Amino acid sequence: MRDVHIEATSVDDYLTEAPEDRRELLRTMRAGCRDLLTGFAESMAYGMPSYSRNGEIEIAFASQKQYVSLYVLRTDVLDAHRDQLVGLNVGKSCVRYRRPDQVDQAVLRSMLEATARTAGPVC
Repeated sequence: MRDVHIEATSVDDYLTEAPEDRRELLRTMRAGCRDLLTGFAESMAYGMPSYSRNGEIEIAFASQKQYVSLYVLRTDVLDAHRDQLVGLNVGKSCVRYRRPDQVDQAVLRSMLEATARTAGPVC
């Protein structure tokens, strides 16, 4: 297995250091976050690109050893989309994509839009 531990201190560096076969997906995730999460601050937190509002991280993503993780920390948003994520590994706040082609861009966009407009609890 390849080691995907990334030591980046900026989101730009993170995307550059990510495995080549995942960069396009990670850049697409970032673009969606930057476009749709108006008023959110982009930063590196816990070793991954993160998007926070009022000091609370609400969205993050990461290139893990065996998958790309999308953290949707608004539980109401993730719960509302669970039926659209069937067949994926979905936890309390994390969607794990083993392959970039598993990401449904419309569902990703919907989760980001819902995060931007919700005030649900952050887990």
